Amino acid sequence: MGFRCGIVGLPNVGKSTLFNALTETAAAQAANYPFCTIEPNVGRVAVPDPRLDKIAAIAKSAQEIETQIEFVDIAGLVRGASKGEGLGNQFLANIREVDAIVHVLRCFEGGDVTHVEGRIDPIADADTVETELMLADLESLERRVPNLVKKAQQGDKEAKIEASVLGQALDLLRDSKPARLTKPKDHEEANALRRAQLLTAKPVLYACNVDEADAAAGNALSQRVFEKAAAEGAKGVVISAAIEAEIATLPPDERDAFLVDLGLHETGLNRMIHTSYELLGLITFYTAGPKEARAWTVHRGAKAPEAAGEIHTDFERGFIRAETIAYDDYLKYGGETGAKDAGKMRAEGKDYVVQDGDVLLIRFNV
Repeated sequence: MGFRCGIVGLPNVGKSTLFNALTETAAAQAANYPFCTIEPNVGRVAVPDPRLDKIAAIAKSAQEIETQIEFVDIAGLVRGASKGEGLGNQFLANIREVDAIVHVLRCFEGGDVTHVEGRIDPIADADTVETELMLADLESLERRVPNLVKKAQQGDKEAKIEASVLGQALDLLRDSKPARLTKPKDHEEANALRRAQLLTAKPVLYACNVDEADAAAGNALSQRVFEKAAAEGAKGVVISAAIEAEIATLPPDERDAFLVDLGLHETGLNRMIHTSYELLGLITFYTAGPKEARAWTVHRGAKAPEAAGEIHTDFERGFIRAETIAYDDYLKYGGETGAKDAGKMRAEGKDYVVQDGDVLLIRFNV
């Protein structure tokens, strides 16, 4: 599975510049005026994975296939979006379709880019967007929850589950808190909350767009954002859209030296991906052979048949076992044959919880 991250924020904070850089395309027009992005632009990028390179080298694979992440550049939001102001209705509909929100915040002073509200305050910017999302969720739940309560009182079991968890979300929203702070009491309530597609239940990654000089350590503005993220169970990352745009124009063999000159160890894209994986609870497993070495993504806690289903639905339906080698063992013993001879290849059944870095060979029968 790949996953979709929606890039959102107020107009003119660097969303489209960042999107263009991350996807190395010019699909999104970056301009110094609101709503230069009218339709959501979608870009897919391969997830950089040094482990896959090493596995492919050992397996002598003819090709490598990375897992993918999809970025969606969504039109800028303004106050009143929950009531349809600006491109509000379209903005809210686009957010419902993503797995996580990358909220770009302006954390740099000066420059010739006009802020839509005439001031530099990333916390106020974040609150503006969050408020519009909360108002949209509040309006939705105030219509839905009373009907669910009535059905629950009439003995509808599913309505009882939904009324419980969505009622909790409604109370949070009335208290000006996002729905992601809702605490489902069991798996059924968690599924009901996910099905509701509440905007403020989406995991949030705050991307602090800073000047080049602050790309390595951030600044006072980004520090305030990180404090906000920690308080609400979100994540933050410092990124310079200007640097990412410049990196995108360089040949691959020149990028590392460019980063070193700036005091950076990796690109902002890599930091965003790693943090997004943590935010969404994702892990990577691998398959490897002479034809190809490939990375696959599943949620942490996924069992072997679910992982097999990511490769092909027939693998999950006819799952027998997963012959499993830990990544470190795969490297230490030089691949499948060496690991097997050393007793490090394990036959795991349907209840096995896949671990990050596992190299799997699925046995199935349909």
